[in-house]
This record gives sequence, structure tokens and C-alpha cells, in this order.
Amino acid sequence: MNRQNISLRLRLLFPAAAGIALLGFSDRTVSAGETWPEPTLDELQNSRPNIIFILADDMGYNDLSFTGQTGFETPGLDRMAEEGMFLTDHYAGSTVSAPSRAALLTGQHTGHVYQRGNGIIEFRPDPLDITIATRLQRAGYHTAMIGKSGVGCNSNNATLPNDKGFDHFFGFLAHAAAHRFYPEQLYKNGRTISYPQNQGYTGEIYSGDLFLDDALRYIDTQGRTGQPFFLHLAIQQPHADLAVPEEFRAAYMGRFEENPRRSGGYLSEDHPAATYAGMITYVDHTVRRVLQKLRELGIEKNTLVIFSSDNGSYSEGGYHYSMHNSNAPFRGGKRDLYDGGIRVPTIAWWPGTIRAGSFSDHVSAFWDFAPTALELAGKPVPEKMDGISFLPTLLRKTDKQQEHEYLYWEFYEQGGKKAIRYGEWKGIRLNVKRDRHGPIELYNIVEDPGETTNVADQHLEIVERIASFMEEAHETPEFEGFSF
Repeated sequence: MNRQNISLRLRLLFPAAAGIALLGFSDRTVSAGETWPEPTLDELQNSRPNIIFILADDMGYNDLSFTGQTGFETPGLDRMAEEGMFLTDHYAGSTVSAPSRAALLTGQHTGHVYQRGNGIIEFRPDPLDITIATRLQRAGYHTAMIGKSGVGCNSNNATLPNDKGFDHFFGFLAHAAAHRFYPEQLYKNGRTISYPQNQGYTGEIYSGDLFLDDALRYIDTQGRTGQPFFLHLAIQQPHADLAVPEEFRAAYMGRFEENPRRSGGYLSEDHPAATYAGMITYVDHTVRRVLQKLRELGIEKNTLVIFSSDNGSYSEGGYHYSMHNSNAPFRGGKRDLYDGGIRVPTIAWWPGTIRAGSFSDHVSAFWDFAPTALELAGKPVPEKMDGISFLPTLLRKTDKQQEHEYLYWEFYEQGGKKAIRYGEWKGIRLNVKRDRHGPIELYNIVEDPGETTNVADQHLEIVERIASFMEEAHETPEFEGFSF
């Protein structure tokens, strides 16, 4: 699909995107449509670019102003998209946190990766479960992970992130603990940091502020050394608990008809719509501050920044994704393998290298990030990885972009689910634990992005092909907690 057709598709799906190049930021780095001599891959590898991956937690595809959100504003992310590339068909590694992050860090999809679901599980020692951080370390990069650890869903091993390739770690070891925004303790490079002012649900020190400050400090320090760095900033927002400093939600109070939906285990919140909007505003604030720091240091043209979310928006903690149409125009949300649960808002920003105001409908997923980073570092992609580098797409060298034959997901909750993205087709099999060979729903995901009309009966040969892909992609899990 050429750029004109991509833009047309974006205008149809997201009317606000039609004006993205007209936002008119007075101090922008580049202008939409501006041309420049495009660097070669050799030039990029010789420059040893920094790599930053900012990962939101449970943020929906429609939670940005420029994709059509009208309940709140995201000027920082809008600007990032205006100056970069929006990947319209980019998918998370899974529909919940732990396996999605595992796919991101290892380059393997959930049919192969060790950590395929949430639970008491963590990455194994090297050479098992080798992360992209370890591989970039070997390529001469300094590495950091700040926020919610992606190398263990629930771990008490304070050195695990460092052992798995991160020179610097500050954050939560356990995902359950990361539901709280006023932590009583966090971990930094094997040490426990206590916050006696906090009580988990409430307190004086907001975890997001701690992580943003540490990220800015890390960028400032590493950006002055000349050594390339990889920073994985894994922020908590907008995951429940619903909690954000009042300054970020004040403008939204009273704007919405509130209908809190209570669910166990999370902080009770009477204004879920306003608080969720405030949490997205906090995400936007975080991204804006990171990009601002890169500009201040003058290293923005040697830094690739990718922003995404680990899965679609949720229905828990008082909020339901329908309150802000967070996953529109797609069906479902977190824990679904419909696109509302796994297609995620993804922006790539690299002034002077990525064409400003551009879009790409190259079909890609989290397991493509590791090969992309390795190509930038001038290192080969291991055969065990399922991913394909999307660097040619970022460089607009689409004639050199390899394509996936299909993307694959498997999910172990709610009876077990499998899904395949195969060109314009999307196949989903539910209740896999009951019947591994049960019926497959089939949707034309290009013509029917909301997955409203099951056309399986009309395309039996496509259904058979997708069924064969599901068998091919699935390997018996090594961790016995995951099985069909």
C-alpha cells in the first residue's frame, strides 16, 4: 500500500490524523514532508545510535488525540507523531503484560518464548532467555530498564534485571506490586529503596515521578559520555490502580458522566473517566520530557525513540475501555486477541532519519524490535528469533523490507485462545483448552477492522491455512504452567 493509500486509510479510521501535519509547533525539529539526504544503513550503524523504547501499560490505540480521541489531549505524543512515523499495523507481544514484554525483549512470539503468560515466573539465567539488553551490551551499548520489570512477572530476585543484561535498573520486580503508584519500596541495582511516606494505594511520592526523574538523569549522564545507550522506560500508566497527581486530572473533573465499575484488588475510584484521562496526560508528559531532554543534549538526531503500549486498554479497577472508546475502532480489549487487545499505538521518532509526518501499514509486532535494534548495532539476528527488522520501513526503503508470512499469538486465560494475522486476514480460535482444533473465526482485518463479520464459511481455504499456521507456530511450553 503506497503512502497516499495509507494516509487515506488513516483519515477514514482516525479523522484527527488528517491534520497531524498542520499542528504547527513553532519549535519543531523538522516539518512534515520535509526532505533530506537519507542516511544509508552503514552510516547509521557507524553512528551507533542510541535506542529508547518507552512502553505504556494498558494504553489503547485510540488514546491519542491524533487518532481520534476527544475526551482528553495528548499534545506531546501528537508532536512525536508529527515529527516521526506512526506504525498503523503494529501489534503487542500479547494481550497481557508479562508475555508481551517477554516477546519485546527476546524477539520471540508467544508460541516460542518461555514466559507466555502472567504468573509466578521469571526469565531463566543466560544462555536461556537472552534479552536484547544483553545482546546490545555485547555490542558496546550501556543499557538500562526503568519502571516495571519485563524479565519477571513476579520475582523477588533483586539482581535479576542486571543479570539479564541491564547495567542499570530502577523499579518494580513484580507486576502485582506495580499496580500501586505509591510504593513502599522499589529496587535499584540489587538494593532495596524504601519510601516510608507511602502506603501503596496512597502516599507522598508518586512512582511515575521517580521513574521519569531517573530516566532523565540516565539520559543526561549517558548522553554526555559518547557511549551509545539503550533505555527501556517501562512506565505504569494508565494501568489500574487509577491514580495520578491531581494536577494531571484536574482539568477533566466534571467533564464526563462517571460510571465506576468496581473490581477487586484495585484502589476504589469514583471518577474513573477523569482519572484515566489524567493518567494518559501523565504518559504524554513523560514522553514530552524525554524528547525535550534529548534536544537539550543535542543528541536527538542520533537517537531512535519508539513509543508503544504492552496491550490494549482494560476493563478493571473502575474503568472500562468503552468510557473513552480507548480501543476504537477495534473490537475488544485487554485479554482479547481481537485487535482491541493487541494492536497498539506505536510511534517511531528519529529526527533527520525518519521522515516527519509519515505513516506505515507494514505489519509488525513486538518481536520485531530486537532484530531492528540488532541491525542498528551492526549485529546478526539469531536464528531463534521470530522477529524481522523493520528498519527498512523506518528508513522508507520499503523495497528492502522483509514481510512476515503471518503473526501469531497464544493466550492461556479465559479458556485459551490463538490468533493469526495473515495479510489482510485475521483468524481467531477460542476455547483452545477444550478443543485445540475447534472452529476458527475469520475476519478481513483491512476491510473490517472492527472484526464484526465472521467470513470463515466463505473462505475455507484461508481458514485451513490459518489452522496450519497455528500448529506450526506453537511449540510445547517449557514452563508447565502454560499448556493447551
